[in-house]
Amino acid sequence: MQTLSLEYPAGDPPPRRALAGVVGSGDLEVLLEPGSAGRSTVAVRTSVDGVNEIWTAVIDRIFADDNGPAVAVEINDFGATPAVVRLRIAQAMEQATRQSDGATP
Repeated sequence: MQTLSLEYPAGDPPPRRALAGVVGSGDLEVLLEPGSAGRSTVAVRTSVDGVNEIWTAVIDRIFADDNGPAVAVEINDFGATPAVVRLRIAQAMEQATRQSDGATP
């Protein structure tokens, strides 16, 4: 099991937490919580050894916009492809930043 911790500049935190994906499906899960204003953190736990460079490149591209929301992201991976990583993070970001529709988040 490998772990990776990354940090990025960011804007204000989103209003709610979010979850996307399920690690038990051979995929990955993204747990996202509002972070500290001005900073996003990403913690990756993966079952695949030797992929830190790939993970760093993918996450760097996703968080390249320092005006994005300040989030604390935890990723639990079971061999997902970079495309799935981008999709799951995008899904979690959308859930966390969506305007409330009156339903319980």
